[in-house]
Formats: sequence, C-alpha cells, structure tokens
Amino acid sequence: QVQLVESGGGLVQAGGSLRLSCAASGRTVSSYHMAWFRQAPGKEREFVAAINQSGGTYYAESLKGRFTISRDNVKKTVSLQLTSLKPEDTAVYSCAGTFRYYASTRGAESYDYWGQGTQVTVSS
Repeated sequence: QVQLVESGGGLVQAGGSLRLSCAASGRTVSSYHMAWFRQAPGKEREFVAAINQSGGTYYAESLKGRFTISRDNVKKTVSLQLTSLKPEDTAVYSCAGTFRYYASTRGAESYDYWGQGTQVTVSS
C-alpha cells in the first residue's frame, strides 16, 4: 500500500525559509514521479515542482529560483526547500506520486497517490 506523508510545514515570517518533506512507503522513492502542489484558501490547486524517476526536476515558472525539489533515496523522502517566502505562498502543500513515466507533467490528474497536506503560513 502506497502512503505519502508530508511534514515540515509551519508559520514563518516573510523572507524566511522552510523545508517540507514527503515520506513515501512501499517501493524506493526513485520509482515514483513525485510532485508538490499547493492550494491556498479560495484558489485552485497549483503545481509547484516535480522530480521524475530519472532525477529530472522542473518547476512552476513563477516559483523557479525560490523553491528547490530534491530526493533522498536512502531516507525514501522527497523534499521541497522554500526560500524567500512571501505571504502569497501561504497554502496547504501536498505531495503527490505516480509510478507512471512522464518526462514532465504538471497536471494533478497525472498523479495517483496523495499525501494529506501540510500547512505553510507566511506572515508579513
């Protein structure tokens, strides 16, 4: 059974940093194409970043340079480093995974497994 569990959210001041982690059960984490999405109150879910099975990474253009996705095969985790945070980054951040192969995909429908989400709140 596949389980994805996020951790690392919290309250941070604008300009600060946070590191989110997604722990994956079951197969090695490199078997997954993993992504982070976020959803702010009253807004649609938004793609943030992803890493494919080959280790290729890609980002939402508007977030490139501030967020970094990485993978630890030993710890079976995928992390998202958030830097230079802004109040508009406030959202629930969720990790998602699929065993299917894509070079890149930003659509939520491409992912089969989802974590419960972790809240990130950025104060001004």
